[in-house]
Amino acid sequence: MHDNYYEPEAIEVKLGETVRFVVKNKGDLVHEFNIGTPVMHTGHQKKMMMMVEHGVIQGGKLNHDMMKMNMGNGHSMKHDDPNSVLLEPGQSQEIVWKFTEKGNIEFACNVPGHYQAGMYGEVNFR
Repeated sequence: MHDNYYEPEAIEVKLGETVRFVVKNKGDLVHEFNIGTPVMHTGHQKKMMMMVEHGVIQGGKLNHDMMKMNMGNGHSMKHDDPNSVLLEPGQSQEIVWKFTEKGNIEFACNVPGHYQAGMYGEVNFR
């Protein structure tokens, strides 16, 4: 991940294939790598906006204590879903994901404004 783009910008997978993503934030800002549909990303962007509004995401750093805050209904801002990582500059993490359904799948950064600036990539099925 770089500031507002991914390298590569698209990947090819086979249905049923398991992929190990090694994600490194090479930018100066906090970025996310999230696998999902465009509709899912749109919904997730609202949660990411809350993270900015509550001071969890602060430009190039995360307030890890605030990520533990209870947002109601048993939800926190931990960002521990299996399809997603949220990384500060220089950090890296792995996601192992099995592509079990064909569809309109993307990987994207849902930090406010990043998706809109073009920080998403296509998952193409071969």
